[in-house]
Amino acid sequence: MRILAAGLFVGLLAMPVFAFTAKASSAGATPQVLRAEAAQGGVHERIQLSLHKAELVHLDENARDVLVSNPDIVDAIVKGPRRIILLAKKIGQTNAFFFDAAGHQLLSIDIRVERDVTALSKMLHTDMPGSDIHVAALNDNLVLTGDVENAVQATRAADLAARFAGDPKKVVNMLNIGGGEQVMLRVRIAEVQRAVAKQLGIDLAGAVVAGGVPIGVSTSNPYGLVGQALSDLSGFQAGQVCSAASSAINPLQALQGGGVCQIRNNVQGTLKALETVGLVHMLAEPNLTAVSGQTAQFLAGGEFPVPAGRDLEGNVTVVFKKFGVGLSFTPVVLSPHRISLQISTEVSELTNTGSFTLTGTTPGSNLTIPALSVRRAQTTVELPSGGSFAIAGLLQHTTKQQIDAFPGLKDMPVLGALFRSRDFQNNETELVVMVTPYLVNPVAPDKIALPTDGFKPATDVQTLLFGNLNQAHQKVPPKLAHKPDQRFIVQ
Repeated sequence: MRILAAGLFVGLLAMPVFAFTAKASSAGATPQVLRAEAAQGGVHERIQLSLHKAELVHLDENARDVLVSNPDIVDAIVKGPRRIILLAKKIGQTNAFFFDAAGHQLLSIDIRVERDVTALSKMLHTDMPGSDIHVAALNDNLVLTGDVENAVQATRAADLAARFAGDPKKVVNMLNIGGGEQVMLRVRIAEVQRAVAKQLGIDLAGAVVAGGVPIGVSTSNPYGLVGQALSDLSGFQAGQVCSAASSAINPLQALQGGGVCQIRNNVQGTLKALETVGLVHMLAEPNLTAVSGQTAQFLAGGEFPVPAGRDLEGNVTVVFKKFGVGLSFTPVVLSPHRISLQISTEVSELTNTGSFTLTGTTPGSNLTIPALSVRRAQTTVELPSGGSFAIAGLLQHTTKQQIDAFPGLKDMPVLGALFRSRDFQNNETELVVMVTPYLVNPVAPDKIALPTDGFKPATDVQTLLFGNLNQAHQKVPPKLAHKPDQRFIVQ
């Protein structure tokens, strides 16, 4: 018997050539005997060994020499002229050769040493019985193939394989996720704004001549919040110190001659009281569909330019900022009854509050950059297909009140009200976002209703005589009778 460092040679008795008829062992299987039978000509085979496990090669006739090209990967242990044990020591590839006494090759085996994944495969099948996962080892890496019911099982299988391999980078996840993977998100964004403004003020004007000396007195308290009266035409006036043609209360003008205003020694009072109530209702219903794991976006609004700097030639460069009703969501289908949603929505509008004004070099060349009033919400939730959740409580309540008065006189017990003006503003905003995801599949185009289905413009006679913009038609046209969810803007 001879053993060499470059390969392992075992000197045995010379016998005829053999044919290799054994079945190659699979990774993780119980060690089995590899049997070779006599045949005309050498035989070449391939086998896979599990790391740190052995396989037995049984020859029906005696062999003399055995060579292993890389003893660091596979070691050959000779138990007899016809029994050789191949021991896997390291992950990799090598080959072994068997020779007779005359130097003829009897058998050659290509050997690949991989991890034993039997325990991992059994664990995956036990923990996830509804899945069909196949685990294969490839050059110290693990490859997961097959089908799973949902994304949760795919993630769990990858985590277990990463723990088994010792490094997540050594796991190749090629699992197919069954079930629907397209999610339609129905979003309803409702906003109500209520604004109340109240103004109350008294303007006094008096004109008198005492000892030939004209004396005029007037008060006109401004409204600090708005800067002016909501409506100059609303109010009540008592007395007159000047002509009705005069556009302003000026008691000194009442003392002038020339027929402009001849009333003297009189007092005029104007009561201005006004209350306005405004209500704004906004509703957007975007419907978006996205594949599991992908992001879908929606914007109903616009963009406005904002100066960002100057180029090398001195020209102003601008960037565009978005505003309006925006929505962005990323669905992940965990199972038919669980959908993970990462959703971000916002409602923004242009406002002068917080705006920025650039002063120009010439009159009228000022540039005002508006600001944005934004209400934004972002969250991640899990819910079933057809389930809903609401983002509520986005309330904004702003109250402003200001009093302008004549110093000193405003503190008089009763008459002080004649020298004060009150400006009051109250703004209330409530925003509610309701979201409902659905697992969806594509449908035929003839099963989808459009707003233009059944629409026909009116003729000139119908428009002139009856004021119609469209011809009368059935609410549900015959060809669309099978579409229960159709809605038309124009009926």
